[in-house]
Amino acid sequence: MSYLTLDAAKKLIEGAEKEAKKLDVAMVISILDEGGNLIATHRMDDAWIASIDIAQNKAWTSVALKMSTADLADATVPKAELYGLNTTNNGRLVVFGGGIPLIKEGKVVGAVGVSGSKVADDVQVAEAAVKVFEEAL
Repeated sequence: MSYLTLDAAKKLIEGAEKEAKKLDVAMVISILDEGGNLIATHRMDDAWIASIDIAQNKAWTSVALKMSTADLADATVPKAELYGLNTTNNGRLVVFGGGIPLIKEGKVVGAVGVSGSKVADDVQVAEAAVKVFEEAL
């Protein structure tokens, strides 16, 4: 059974969008399932077009590596252990914050990816979606 139905994804997006509006930023919010397949992407009015791919790739990275994209930032700078990681997987890996896995009973069941502002805002909006997931699903 998948925890992430379209209805569930809409609730996560709603929670994330509410947080984005508090920050007064237009975001793209993507929800993927445990296989990295897109369930839903939501582009707020006037959000950057480039953020569509970035949000989806942040979520994909979180599913593929079972971790937050923010955890990759320090490990992927020049001379760090994972430098160049973002050039693998056809450039799909994102190594800065805004992608967070959704975990249920110790398993990654999907992810949220957010793009459209500075990294701290992307993370804050993604965390709002995670909070909805943890409280409501």
